[in-house]
Amino acid sequence: MRLFLAAFALVATACTTAGDSPQTRMVAPILTTADARDTHSYARPEVARVTHVDLDLALDFDAQRVEGTAALDILAAPGAQEIVLDSKGLEIAGVTDANGRALPLVVGAEDPAKGAPVTIRMGDARRIIIRYRSGPGAAALQWLTPQQTAGGRHPYLLSQGQPTLNRTWIPTQDSPGIRQTWTARITAPEPLKVVMSGDRLTPDGEPAGAGRRAYRFAMNQPVAPYLIAIAAGDIAFRPLGPRTGVWTEPAMMDRAAAELADTERMVEAAEALYGPYRWGRYDVIVLPPSFPYGGMENPTLTFLTPTFIAGDKSLVGLVAHELAHSWSGNLVTNATWADGWLNEGFTSYFENRIMEAIYGPRRASQEAALSFDDMMSALNEEGMTGSTTRLNLTGADGTPEGGASGIVYDKGAVFLRTLERIVGRERWDAYLRSYFDRHAFQPMTSARFLADLRANLVQGDAALEQRLMLDQWVYQPGLPSNVARPDPAAFAEVDQAVAAFAGGGAAPAAFGRWTTAERLRFLNRLPRELAQPRLAALDSALALNTAGNNEVLFAWLNLALANRYEPAVAPAERFLAAMGRRKFVLPLFQTLWGEGEWGRAIARRVYTQTRPTYHSVTTGSVDRVLGVQ
Repeated sequence: MRLFLAAFALVATACTTAGDSPQTRMVAPILTTADARDTHSYARPEVARVTHVDLDLALDFDAQRVEGTAALDILAAPGAQEIVLDSKGLEIAGVTDANGRALPLVVGAEDPAKGAPVTIRMGDARRIIIRYRSGPGAAALQWLTPQQTAGGRHPYLLSQGQPTLNRTWIPTQDSPGIRQTWTARITAPEPLKVVMSGDRLTPDGEPAGAGRRAYRFAMNQPVAPYLIAIAAGDIAFRPLGPRTGVWTEPAMMDRAAAELADTERMVEAAEALYGPYRWGRYDVIVLPPSFPYGGMENPTLTFLTPTFIAGDKSLVGLVAHELAHSWSGNLVTNATWADGWLNEGFTSYFENRIMEAIYGPRRASQEAALSFDDMMSALNEEGMTGSTTRLNLTGADGTPEGGASGIVYDKGAVFLRTLERIVGRERWDAYLRSYFDRHAFQPMTSARFLADLRANLVQGDAALEQRLMLDQWVYQPGLPSNVARPDPAAFAEVDQAVAAFAGGGAAPAAFGRWTTAERLRFLNRLPRELAQPRLAALDSALALNTAGNNEVLFAWLNLALANRYEPAVAPAERFLAAMGRRKFVLPLFQTLWGEGEWGRAIARRVYTQTRPTYHSVTTGSVDRVLGVQ
């Protein structure tokens, strides 16, 4: 704690002198305890750290690169003469100080995962300007051809920075614990529009030379660098409420806006729970289907996959999840990826509370029960004593991609739900709201969270401390005995239908009126080995091969392919060709690959066609499964 307070005093002193901005910028603290040391960044923030980034970049769709300058404001310890940045594939042309004086730099050896350190001898300079361009195939950036978009007329660019990909297009200290403010001026060919995860200063752009327009953005609150995001394409905007709206391609607008109609209500519900939304606007952009994640919580502009559009709002829990990140993840951020549960577990819990506020306790309890099932599947797959079933991941487990989602997301959420059940909802909500207030715009570790919990909730109550089992939840594998289990009545009808079908009965006639959660519970609870006639009976009665809900279709295809059900092959090929969301794509290729030469022949054929359409996040995972070099 003493080290942290010292670091905070240092940055507070610098608030009025950061860079040459005409306004005072907020400078966030860094943590200097051992558990906050990010071994996946080359930065040494205790010596010199980036506090602000000014980007001035041109988008080159032909070369598929960004090129221009990044000006960095630096806060350094007394006598510090150099700063170390993260870079992966960046081509740096030169570095100067604010007066144009060249500064020496050394690019270190390239690590396949971390990239290369860039050490700049800055001397007394506290603002440096880097001239550079992104390398070919920068992992954060996906450049789409017109044919890969809904409109089919113009190219498209989207980025994905989490966890450590932004170092492929921005030279900075790419660690979640080193929060930075930023501005950007981006030029793009007309008629493309550019959006970023910050305040839009020039909504319509401004002339920037023949056939180009420039767009300016600012983020005046310090954010983790992975939250700097960009998209550019033939996109339009439609308001959803006073401070909410949706960007997407015109051809997708009506469906997207209809699905997102409750977004403003979600923001209001979130604020009622855990305090004011502190980012100004909450807009979303519905991207082309190649986006590798369900969503990404970029401040002021959540990135969303179109796969959540089901026509009935049954999958908008995704929107609630990304909105909740505006508190857990964006406002209070894990200092390192070893503590990713502090982002995702908190957010998964918060998501469920938003869903309860908007759609009622029944839907929330069902979705919480599905989350519990996902946690149990991950625990059973990893083994109850497996080190990766801990919330706080250390050593080799604590990588940026470490931990199964069923642990980081679902065990984290179940932990918080257990705390709520033990101390009572009113007391828990008051604590969690105060937690976000106390640590706003700051990094967090597991140890700091537990210390805060003990100081502000447990407050020396030995009996309560014993009941909560805090250290066991965070630092030990498996599942503590005090776990809050879901209401068994949540899926009583569905579980009876599963038992009936498993015993030789017919497919449930009620399937058509069930909620999405109920349909998923049914499909996921069926025996994993089913004979062809039983699969055909399911498919015929429930029209599963043509399901319009992507979550339901995925659950069915995964089951069908695992049993070599030939009628599911063609729908699976169409499904894999229509999207790049890793949550769906990776498991289906894993299932196919596990089915011997029958499945491997299908996987090879499909992946040859679809790989060029996927983001690097997705191909990196599937390549490992299929042995693609």
